[in-house]
Amino acid sequence: MSSIQVADQTFVAAPGSAVAEVLADRARWRRWWPDLQLQVREDRGDKGIRWTVSGGADGTMEVWLEPMLDGVIMHYFMHAEPRGGIEGMSGRKLLALNRTRRVAGKVMSFEIKARLEAGRKAGVAPAAAH
Repeated sequence: MSSIQVADQTFVAAPGSAVAEVLADRARWRRWWPDLQLQVREDRGDKGIRWTVSGGADGTMEVWLEPMLDGVIMHYFMHAEPRGGIEGMSGRKLLALNRTRRVAGKVMSFEIKARLEAGRKAGVAPAAAH
């Protein structure tokens, strides 16, 4: 079992292909995860992307896009070990590392959500879904 375990989800009222396009933009990765080097393990197109991560943490990360209603649920997962391992690390420090990774996932999710839902009125289907 990994010391860093993150699982989160966010609904985005946009087609999976639109979410995948934003998610695949490698220039954004450095902003979302500045201390990580990401290596694409599997690009699943409108189903999401899987990475191997190294740097600030070593392990795997994934965004899985599940079609739901008029959009997708973005499932974000990270399973990793902190750089240098956890030997001698306090429980409080390990909780803080998990929180940092969870917040980074939310920043990514909310940025994609805000970008793709901009100008859409609540309750109205995304333009691309018409």
